[in-house]
Amino acid sequence: MFSDKLIELKNDILQKYRPQFDRLDAISEANTLKVLDAMRDCKVSDAHFGQTTGYAYGDIGREKLEELYAKVFGAERALVRTQFVSGTHALATVLFGILRPGDELVSLTGKPYDTMQTVIGYDHPSPGSLKEFGVLYNELPMVDGHVDMEHIKDVITPKTKLVEIQRSRGYSMRAPLSIADIRAITDEVHRVKPDCICFVDNCYGEFVETTEPTQAGADIMAGSLIKNPGGGIAPTGGYIAGKKDLVELASYRLTAPGMGDELGASLAGNRLLFQGFFLAPHVTAQAIKGAIFAAALFHELGYKTLPLPTDPRGDIIQAIELKSAEKLIAFCGGIQKYSPVDSFAAPEPWDMPGYADKIIMAAGTFVQGASIEFSADGPLRPPYNVYLQGGLTFEHAIIGILGAAQAIEDLEK
Repeated sequence: MFSDKLIELKNDILQKYRPQFDRLDAISEANTLKVLDAMRDCKVSDAHFGQTTGYAYGDIGREKLEELYAKVFGAERALVRTQFVSGTHALATVLFGILRPGDELVSLTGKPYDTMQTVIGYDHPSPGSLKEFGVLYNELPMVDGHVDMEHIKDVITPKTKLVEIQRSRGYSMRAPLSIADIRAITDEVHRVKPDCICFVDNCYGEFVETTEPTQAGADIMAGSLIKNPGGGIAPTGGYIAGKKDLVELASYRLTAPGMGDELGASLAGNRLLFQGFFLAPHVTAQAIKGAIFAAALFHELGYKTLPLPTDPRGDIIQAIELKSAEKLIAFCGGIQKYSPVDSFAAPEPWDMPGYADKIIMAAGTFVQGASIEFSADGPLRPPYNVYLQGGLTFEHAIIGILGAAQAIEDLEK
């Protein structure tokens, strides 16, 4: 099934990086205790798992879930809804909820990733974008993969109402931001302009450390439930958490002015959202173990990997530079082959909505597109980086990564 060379590398890596795996287990335990304590404090009950329909006024399950998220994330208020169709939708809801014509949005982490570019109206017409509504945009390029702390003061103007801080890498090879990074950035922004809103795109970052951005100076953050906080069980949705007044503004964009978070039917019930959140610290640790294993294996095979196996982690994503379209396609094919769902399918590059280049995705997942489940994707453009993420179990991640490596090995024969 796998070559002797790959099996030998696997065994060596599992021994060599045991301290990294043990450290992740400790983070998982601390975060599990944090979630468990919050569930006990909030008195989560079976009564909160029921479904509602129609307007869903007084949905006690929805209200309790949002109370739980706010407590765990150290926020004043949270909005947790299956009505969010993606992480980008949750992020856009924050931006459109808070920003007004003439306000300026500044990205402190350089060029946003593809789907956020269409939200902003970045460099080409995008119907319904922030630009079309008169919101100004500027960005601070990153320097050697890091936020240019020295020049934050130069890019923030009297019109700057909100800065966006993208925690994860997107389709780039820069390092993700740590909580310490986010604390330093928000401190500097608030020093330069105390009323400037610090908004963190927290996708892929939840439970990677024992502190979240809203506990480190961020005014508001958002993410997806089919990434880390859904624990691989949430069927869809997203969240927003932060200061009460800012989350309230976002809620008026999700529903309508005057309605806010008072409405929103749970339909199929909230159990999966509660249960997924409870499992999220463990599942996130499993995913990062898989990322470390992939970094080690492909580093040993001679590929550029970011992060390296011993580097600090700010998200669950592992980037690997493959240098050719053929290897990128083979890698994703190997991941798909060892997926529990649609293992018989062969991933093909396609024109994915919101992206400038063709994208190839391997995602044999129980929840469609869930990137907390083991998956890989990348744009068909040089240097042909693949972005590996997720893994409900470390065991599955190991097998899938070996499958990807074997597919490339077979290609080179």
